[in-house]
Amino acid sequence: MGHRAVVLIAFFAAAVAGCGETEPAARDVPDYARPAYATAESRTAATLMRFVDITASAGIGFVHETGAFGQKWMPETMGSGGAFLDYDGDDRPDLLLVNGSPWPGHDDGKRAVSRLYRNLGNGRFEDVTAEAGLDFALYGMGATVADYDADGDPDVYLTAVGDNVLLRNDGGRFTEVTGETTVDGSSGVPGDPPAWSTGAAWLDADRDGWLDLFVCNYVRWTPETDLFTTLDGVTKSYATPQLYDGETCRLYRSSNGRSFTDVTAEAGVYNPDGKSLGVAVEDFNDDAWPDIAVANDTYQNFLYLNDGDGTFTDVAPRAGVAFDEFGRARAGMGIDVADVTSQGRLSIAIGNFSNEPVSLYTQIGGGLFQDLAGSARLTRATLQPLTFGLLFADLDLDGFVDLLLGNGHIEPEINAVQSDITFAQPLQLFWNDRRGQFISVSNQVGDGFGEAMVARGIATADIDGDGDLDVLVTVNGGPPRLLRNDLPPSESNWIRIRLRGSVPNLDAVGAVVSVFAGDLIQRRMVRTGSSYLSQSEINPLLIGLGERPRADSVLVRWPTSGAVERFGPASAGQTLTLIEGKGDRATSGGAASGGAAESQVGAQ
Repeated sequence: MGHRAVVLIAFFAAAVAGCGETEPAARDVPDYARPAYATAESRTAATLMRFVDITASAGIGFVHETGAFGQKWMPETMGSGGAFLDYDGDDRPDLLLVNGSPWPGHDDGKRAVSRLYRNLGNGRFEDVTAEAGLDFALYGMGATVADYDADGDPDVYLTAVGDNVLLRNDGGRFTEVTGETTVDGSSGVPGDPPAWSTGAAWLDADRDGWLDLFVCNYVRWTPETDLFTTLDGVTKSYATPQLYDGETCRLYRSSNGRSFTDVTAEAGVYNPDGKSLGVAVEDFNDDAWPDIAVANDTYQNFLYLNDGDGTFTDVAPRAGVAFDEFGRARAGMGIDVADVTSQGRLSIAIGNFSNEPVSLYTQIGGGLFQDLAGSARLTRATLQPLTFGLLFADLDLDGFVDLLLGNGHIEPEINAVQSDITFAQPLQLFWNDRRGQFISVSNQVGDGFGEAMVARGIATADIDGDGDLDVLVTVNGGPPRLLRNDLPPSESNWIRIRLRGSVPNLDAVGAVVSVFAGDLIQRRMVRTGSSYLSQSEINPLLIGLGERPRADSVLVRWPTSGAVERFGPASAGQTLTLIEGKGDRATSGGAASGGAAESQVGAQ
């Protein structure tokens, strides 16, 4: 706040062998033959995207409660997030919006709760908060969603200022089980103040099949330790984290989905100086073990590489992602990871404070990353805004991920002391030109992107089942924005891939999917977290094919066994259900072309 052909053969060979490098390394990349369509003229494709703000017409009546009563307590300006999840199993993504609450003694009879909206499938949502068991208050910050108990429905973990909450989904009604499972957001040290937890993610850190939980914690703030800060020398302003001690992230290991144990220290992720806001999970060295990237605010970022046994080593300083090019810690907030050029090199994008551009740490080989935001044309356009939400998403279905930024300052009066900075700021959308550069198209894509707001979280899901990704933006102290993507259906092809993993990891969290379509190769991981305090729909995966009529093949590396299976080909417009271990393919909306799936090609 205060600041991919030879490539993938090598990748899957590593998965089959069950071995990998000891630190992040880019793959050996062959000469890249740019397809004919990847020209400067192709940027006109971006103008086909049209977003329509349907928040009100969809029945979303939520307004975020900050609790502010004039004292400018620090958490008020930081929240909050949201998540897409299919809580009732009807194959339509529902919407969870996390809320703050009035501070004790300052409620004035108000009661604010987080809200769950059920997707009715007709462009509308209904509020089912009470009947789903979520009608309770907390000073919420973020949410992460996964089926941690392997009963077939998604469970929710809410982070908060104070005690976090674990909610078990029992057939569409949630039960708080935080105490039963010993999961919490506290520091674990008697006498310490309650933690202020922020981003979180489910992952199978030790690959035993059961999902573990990684929780970011921010700074040691309480109402009693609140400090006076000022921008103009007179009036109080919202503080930045330099004034407060940090707090370590926490890793909770699952025991058969019934209880959790704090393994922070023994797992190697204990760092009490961290001021963590965002977390993204990926496999940066292709060894089939999940790694963790953490965005810190005015403290060096973390890159926790999995040692192959569920313990981690922070390699961020030597990998080049801890600091900026001048060796300074930036104010990291939202975070996401993607292969932006489909050449097998992962990039970590991080949103930063005003006068700090977005970071785009990209693998360059030898376990090193370099910030390529400048060459990607992101530096100048992202220098002035304060970026919280940040997400890669293929919004025009051309097979290359675009970049969404949710901006908004922390201080409502910032314009009085910095005339070029405003509190509310416009969203930004950068279209991927398929050559590693991002072109700003924010003023060409319709509703939402021209409007200034105090944006925080960003998440995506195909809420109307039309084959493109719609966008949720959460807003501090205001109503969210639900932006429907009205991409012309005739312009781009897609396939939807639903993974069914083996018990207990039924949603195959951690699976790596690679889709081959002509000259295009795309890589996706089924993962939770990313963005800022928010989570997108994680399974199924929506894969854009551009003008290509089919996916020639799909490779899946399953998360627990490491087995690699090949499926396909599959015609565009299909939903594929890929089931672990069966070497089979089921489709909806008609059989995919090409007959039966190919057999399994390898196992660890």
